[in-house]
This record gives sequence, structure tokens and C-alpha cells, in this order.
Amino acid sequence: MTDEKISRYPVADLGDLPDDLRQAVAAIQEKTGFIPNVFLAMGHRPDELRAFMAYHDALMDRASGLTKAEREMIVVATSGANKCLYCVVAHGAIVRIRSKDSRLSDQLATNHRKAEITPRQMAMLDFAMKVSLDSGAITESDFTPLRDHGFSDDDIWDMAGVTAFFAMSNRMANFLSIRPNDEFYSMARGG
Repeated sequence: MTDEKISRYPVADLGDLPDDLRQAVAAIQEKTGFIPNVFLAMGHRPDELRAFMAYHDALMDRASGLTKAEREMIVVATSGANKCLYCVVAHGAIVRIRSKDSRLSDQLATNHRKAEITPRQMAMLDFAMKVSLDSGAITESDFTPLRDHGFSDDDIWDMAGVTAFFAMSNRMANFLSIRPNDEFYSMARGG
């Protein structure tokens, strides 16, 4: 464990958060065994943390044609392209857990085009990367390969929503210089 600062701004103390946020973060701590630094960093502004958590859950926990692992794959691939260390490390751990593949998150963060994924997942990530890096160039023709792989219009919205939300998250994490928790690095690595 390191004693380095977890954010360039002051961080919240769990006990100082409003009751609803304290309970939500405590539930995450109970599940994971630690408090992910993003919640302490974003807790500097409780109203924004509340909105952040609500939108995250609306995107990541809803019933969808995308698996939870696939949504996390989008986060890792686009966060790698956006050079967000926190999100690559934290969500890379979640990819390893949900995919049961200890190598996948490293491949996605570096170059999803070389990752060991299905053609369906490749089409999903190609689209997510376009949303992340060149959304102004999206045309109707970008939907064809997704539909050819069986994605519905709602699934495509989910891809774009996850990508856009984490583009904001990437930028805030980079701006705040949020340090990934040490625990994330070793989660689900196997061996």
C-alpha cells in the first residue's frame, strides 16, 4: 500500500459524506473490502458524486443485450484510448473478474484490435472507440455491422452511453489525478 495522495483536490472522509452517500459507499466497501478512491475523490462534491453514482448505475446495471463484462470491456478499451490510468486499472480488475480472463483487460487497454475477443465484441468496441474518439463522424453506416452481429438499437444506445459516461469520468479522473487503489492491480490475476 502506498501513502501517496489519491487526488490533487481534498478527498472526502466517509464519515463526512451525507447519509445516502455514506451508506452507498459503505456498501461498496463491504462488497469489495476497500473504498475505491474515485468515491473519496468525487466525494469532495457530494451532489456530483450522487449524480455520478446514479448515472453509472443506470448504465452499468440495467438489463441489456450487453453483458456486464462487455460493458466493462467498453470502459477499459475507451479509457485506454483516453489515457485514464484510474479507469483502466479499476475497470480492468472488473473485466478480469467478470470475464474470468486474467489477460483480457491488458489487451483491451493496449489495443482492442489485437485482443482475443469475438467478432461481435470487436464490432462493439470498434463502435465504442468511434464514439469516444470521433463521435462527430458517426453515420448510419456505423450501425450496420452492429445490427449484423445481433445488437438492437437499445444495445447500441448502451454502447454509446457507457462510452460517453466514461469519457467524462476519464477526464475527471485525469484532471483530479486520482490514484488507483493498490488492491485493483492484483484482483483476479490468477496464479
